[in-house]
Amino acid sequence: MARKVLILLFFGLGFYYVFFFETIDSSLKMVFKLLPMILLIALAFLTKVQVKSPYYWLISIGLIFCAVGDYTLQWFIVGLSFFLIGHIFYIFAFRSTNQQNTPLYVKIVLAIYGAVMMFWIAGSLLQKGDTVLAIAVTAYILVILTMGWTSFRTGSKFAVIGALLFIMSDSVLAINRFMFDVAYAHILIMFTYYGAQFFLMLSITEYYDKISSKTEIKSVE
Repeated sequence: MARKVLILLFFGLGFYYVFFFETIDSSLKMVFKLLPMILLIALAFLTKVQVKSPYYWLISIGLIFCAVGDYTLQWFIVGLSFFLIGHIFYIFAFRSTNQQNTPLYVKIVLAIYGAVMMFWIAGSLLQKGDTVLAIAVTAYILVILTMGWTSFRTGSKFAVIGALLFIMSDSVLAINRFMFDVAYAHILIMFTYYGAQFFLMLSITEYYDKISSKTEIKSVE
C-alpha cells in the first residue's frame, strides 16, 4: 500500500514539475524538483527482497548521488560530479549481475554516438577556451555511455530503458546548454530524466524476480 501511494505521489509531483514548471514560485522550484527523487529513493529502500545484494544497495546509492546532483547542478561542475559518481554506482550495479554480454551492435552504436557528441560539444567548448569544462563534459560522456553499455549486461529491460532515457535526457541538456536552444527543453530533459530514474528503481524488483526464478528452476531440477 505504501509503495502504491509513493508511486502515485511520484507521478503526480513529477508531472506537475515537468509540465507546470512555469507556474511554480521561484523559491519552491528546487523543492518540487527534488521531491520526485526523494520519493524514488524511498521506493528503492522499501523494495522487498529476501537478501539485499550489491545491486540493491548500488542502485539506491546511485539515486541518492543523482538527487544531490539535482540540487548542486546550479553550480554546474559540482552537480556534474555528483551525477558522474551516481553513474559509477549504476555501472557497478549493472556489472554485479553478470547476466549476459552486451551485444556488439549496442557497443558500436553507443561508441559512434559518444564520439559524435564529444567532438561536437567538447570540441566546441575547446574552441571557446573552456578547457576544464570540455574535459569534464568528455569524462561525463564516457561514463554515461559506459553506464548505458553495461545496462545490457543485466538482462533487465527496466535497467536498459532507464539507462537509455538517461542518455537522452543528458544529451538534450548538453545540446541546450552548450550548442543551441532546444524547443521544450525543460519538458524533454525532466520527463526523460524522471523516467530514467523510475525505471532504474524498478530494475531492483526485476533483478530479484530473475534471481528468484533461477533459484526456483534449480531447486526443481
